[in-house]
Amino acid sequence: MTIGNRLAFDDAGSGPAVILLHGYPFDRSMWREQIDFLSANTFRVVAPDLRGFGEVSDKLQFVAEAECRDTERQAEAYRTITTMEDMARDVSALMDELKIDQAAICGLSMGGYVAFEFVHLFPTRTRALILAGTRAPADNAQERQTRLQQVEQMLAKGMGGVAEASLPKLLAPRTTAEKPEVVARLREMILRADPRGAAAAQRGMAARRDYSDDLAGISVPTFVIVGRADPIRPVADAEFMHNRIRESRLQIIEDAAHMTNMEQPEIFNRALLDFLSR
Repeated sequence: MTIGNRLAFDDAGSGPAVILLHGYPFDRSMWREQIDFLSANTFRVVAPDLRGFGEVSDKLQFVAEAECRDTERQAEAYRTITTMEDMARDVSALMDELKIDQAAICGLSMGGYVAFEFVHLFPTRTRALILAGTRAPADNAQERQTRLQQVEQMLAKGMGGVAEASLPKLLAPRTTAEKPEVVARLREMILRADPRGAAAAQRGMAARRDYSDDLAGISVPTFVIVGRADPIRPVADAEFMHNRIRESRLQIIEDAAHMTNMEQPEIFNRALLDFLSR
């Protein structure tokens, strides 16, 4: 489904609402197992494609290909930025349309940054918070530069290079060896991402603020999840958040790296259900 031809989303089940925010450069299909599981266990699950990703990217107002020259399209792509605040406000607008007053907000990686912005902007709409494979501090100068270099690459050459460079870091060695279907599914998601939308979000992540000072003020129940083998957002990042957020729980998932929900869906789902049911 879509809202106003802007956000595509899945909406399944009934009960307390859970909103799943995908990572970068993925789309809502990464949550397939969680949508099926939680909706079968008395929760209403909403998973949107965040701005610039998935089925609909019109809200970024990219210049229509039929109406401008290549150079103009490229210039527009280089100017566009999607901030984490933009995405959080999109989620709130979607909740308004779906008549959801309050929800548990679950974000993985980039989705975690959006979740931080959401609980900051809309604390009364946040019933609980799940932070998976993410971190509170902002990027340092080198990390910002790496993101901007990736923007140049994807706009010039597409998402193929991003896929090949990212996959070894996203998945644990055991996943790569034993679950080729997960590898293929993840690669497909990256390759079908719109480079313009991915570039705008990459700039938004490079510009995001430091959420570290927000942690002590988070008063809703919070669940921090991390893969034991995650080289992108390691266990230390999860422990940093857990130690500073009151009423938080921490779970380290073995034999998983960055994509815990796809690599170990049964463990992830049971842990999530246990947390939400409390």
